[in-house]
Amino acid sequence: MPSALSRLLPPLLRLMGRKRTFATPEGMRERLAEVALRPQAYGPPARLRGVQVGVGHESGWPVYVVAPEGPASGQHALYAHGGAWAFEISPFHWRLVAHLVRHSGVTVTVPIYPLTPVGTAGVVVPAVADLLAGLVEQHGADRVTVMGDSAGGQIALSATLLLRDRGVPALRRTVLISPALDLSLANPEIDRVEPTDPWLARPGTRVAIDLWRDGLALDDPLVSPLAGDLAGLGPLTVFGGSLDITHPDVRLLVQRARAAGVEVDDQDGPGMVHVWPLLPVPEGAAARRHLVDLLRG
Repeated sequence: MPSALSRLLPPLLRLMGRKRTFATPEGMRERLAEVALRPQAYGPPARLRGVQVGVGHESGWPVYVVAPEGPASGQHALYAHGGAWAFEISPFHWRLVAHLVRHSGVTVTVPIYPLTPVGTAGVVVPAVADLLAGLVEQHGADRVTVMGDSAGGQIALSATLLLRDRGVPALRRTVLISPALDLSLANPEIDRVEPTDPWLARPGTRVAIDLWRDGLALDDPLVSPLAGDLAGLGPLTVFGGSLDITHPDVRLLVQRARAAGVEVDDQDGPGMVHVWPLLPVPEGAAARRHLVDLLRG
């Protein structure tokens, strides 16, 4: 059973109007126009305890590096944030990154990738793969983990597939939190989940998807990693929530990855909403402890 606090999340999200952006194409277009007029801040909060933060622009984007104040473990990760490919990294993302760094000793690279309509799958995914390849070259594949939530989960898995196709050794682990996996949104099980999802819906999401794919086919692995061949990937950790329209494709990913011989750590969340490991609920705290354990090895 979900905790009492988690059971409050769906009505709270509905009261907050979180689904309004995604419920209709007009809702998404209005939100996109708003952030185009008033761009969101992306920098880390001023007070992130127990970490030191640097930033570089060598890739053409701001790329932050969050390292422990104390001894570093020698492990490295790249975190790709969610936000429908159109909205900036949030304080929830930064707090998760700082928590993982503080408690595991990992050093985390956080790219602030360009958002739609400037940033597209054909531009961002290869560039994220380049950043990962650079980490592998510096530290070794067995010391590099890639992580991402929601839209960032799509970027993370698509970049991992691209690295494999380039012949880069398998990463230590790929961690996906409520990832977008098949941007056709054609899984018939979504029909069952969508009415109970208090946050996401297909009509508005499709507007963001069309900007992101920018003419690429919906079954291109740069867009929909579930359409790719999963064989040869390193270990995979996947968090899904049953009240989330991404959940049916998460279940497919677990099945297909195991069938392809990939080691899968399946962290399913009955009664959980989208990106629940980032949220201040008991299940989210347990998920964060699990992530720390994974990063510690």
